[in-house]
Amino acid sequence: MSGEKGLLVSKIRDGTVIDHISAGKALKVLRILGITGSEGFRVAIVMNADSRKLGRKDIIKLENKYLSKKEVDLIALVAPTATINIIRDYDVVEKYNVSLPEEITGLIKCPNPNCITRKPREVALSRFRLLRKDPVVLECCYCGARVLGEDVEKYLEA
Repeated sequence: MSGEKGLLVSKIRDGTVIDHISAGKALKVLRILGITGSEGFRVAIVMNADSRKLGRKDIIKLENKYLSKKEVDLIALVAPTATINIIRDYDVVEKYNVSLPEEITGLIKCPNPNCITRKPREVALSRFRLLRKDPVVLECCYCGARVLGEDVEKYLEA
């Protein structure tokens, strides 16, 4: 995030930096996390920054916000190249790549309205198997319906 003339966005004291998001996907990541800006913590977004790894990338800094496993799994669905940096007292104390599990349970609903997981009195949680990582393609374990990574946002569980 630093260019030849200095930082584009100042460092955060504590929180999370989501780096190596494919260019143009930062706003989608914020939407799937439910971050609107009214939560009270500082949010910084850099879009289309230069990246040796991706050519262009987006970066999100969330001050005083740490992500749950569910939130990291959601990020992996729409930004499979992302890395998560945990910041404490201005230093990176942990860094890891997001990764999609082979099976995803309860995060997104099946697009098939006739799937057993969509029945009002049914207790079966949605379950998808990962068919492809990039671009993401998921398949419902019950009915075989498919969800593409670009459509994940439409099918998020409430």
